[in-house]
This record gives sequence, structure tokens and C-alpha cells, in this order.
Amino acid sequence: MSDLGAGFGYLLKGQSWVFGHGRWFGFGLLPGLITLVVYAGALVGLGYGADDLAAWATPFADDWSSPWLGLLRTTLTAFVFVFGLFLAVITFTAVTLLVGQPFYQSLSEEVERSEGGEVHESGLPLWRELWISARDSVRILLRVALFGIALFACGFIPVVGQTVVPAIGLCVSGFFLAEELTGVALQRRGLVLKKRLGLLRGRRLLVLGFGVPLAASFLVPFVAVFLMPGAVAGATLLARDLVDPLGGGAAPAVPEKTA
Repeated sequence: MSDLGAGFGYLLKGQSWVFGHGRWFGFGLLPGLITLVVYAGALVGLGYGADDLAAWATPFADDWSSPWLGLLRTTLTAFVFVFGLFLAVITFTAVTLLVGQPFYQSLSEEVERSEGGEVHESGLPLWRELWISARDSVRILLRVALFGIALFACGFIPVVGQTVVPAIGLCVSGFFLAEELTGVALQRRGLVLKKRLGLLRGRRLLVLGFGVPLAASFLVPFVAVFLMPGAVAGATLLARDLVDPLGGGAAPAVPEKTA
């Protein structure tokens, strides 16, 4: 099986695991439901305000004749909303994981327990785990923002902006979604963000096979909430095999030093 197919297999295994453990599925839904309500309100507001933002950003075009004025602002409005969705896909996971840190840590540990072998614990207090997760999420979001700005600019290129750019954006989303999700299990093993990114880049196709279908499905309203518990479970299985393909992730847990 190719790495892409194997990555998708981890996503299916994770969903299968939570549906086979119904109590944990319900347990894992709560953080996503809370975050969804907040994000839905933000996206509705963006939808109503995107055209005004486009008009504010292009005062130089006020005197343009039809259809060029409408074409420019309609295109810019669409890109603003798509950019907002792009950020929502990435930040939804980060915020949901932060809100649901105790929930997802427990779920991830239960997945490892059911698979056998050592169940790693970070040895850190909850406040410290939340701090590390928040700090790493900000670092990831800064990287995503840089990609987003570049892709947003490339979106104005005819043909390429409507075909290649969305595909690249989905791959970027998928990779960083996978990083956020595998971080639940890898952080318990004492792997700092730099090492986690290096580990994922070393198996890029495997990671994309897991993350890209998930990122695409997260674009459908409400789907992200229901897939999140299984995504955490699948990412835990993926993380175990990335760290130790033979032993299910037997690397020792080393508490991260204070930054």
C-alpha cells in the first residue's frame, strides 16, 4: 500500500475505533460542539462583511466602469471568504484541541491502552500542557498565515489561482491538521514542535494521506465536529507508528523544558 493510502487508512481506523467505543465518541464530541458554535458565528459575520471589506480595500476602483469594478470586488470578496475558511479549518483544530485538552488526552491514552504496550504520560500539570499546546498552536498558525498570504496572492493568477492554488492550500491544511492532531500523542512523549515537524516531513505522503481528506471533510459544516474524536484516535495510531513502527511508539516520555 502506498503512503497516501496508508495515511488514509489511519483516518479510517480512528473513526472505526471511536464508533466501536461509543462512550468515548460522545466524550470527544463536546469540545468540537463548543468551538463550532463560536466559529459558525464568526463565519456568518465574515459572510455578511466580506463585500464591505472588499470595497474598503479597493477605494482606487470606485471610478472604474462596469463590469471591471464588480468583477474586482466580487473576486476579492470570494477570496476573503475562502481565506477565512482556510484559516477556520486550521484554527478550528487548534482551538478545539486547546479547549478539549483533558478530553482528547484521555481519549488518546485510551486508544493506546486498547492497542497494548506502554501508555505514555507527559508528567506535566494540566496548566503546563495547556500552555505548551497554546504556544505550539500559535507557532503553527504563524506558519499557516505565511502560506495563506502567499496562496492568497497567487489566487489572482488566472487559471492557476482557481486550480493549482486551492489544491496546494488543501495540502497545506492537511499537513498542519495532521501536526495538530498527532501532537496530542507526540507531546506526551516529550517531542517538541521542531522534532514533531521533522518527524512528519520525513513521512510527508503518509501524513498528507491522513490530513488532506480530513481537511477536505472539515470544509463541510458540522462534519468536523463528528470526525474530531476519530481524527484524534487515528492520529494517535499514526503517531505511535511514526515514533516506533515496530513497537507502537515506545519512545520514552520526557517532559518538555520550560521555554
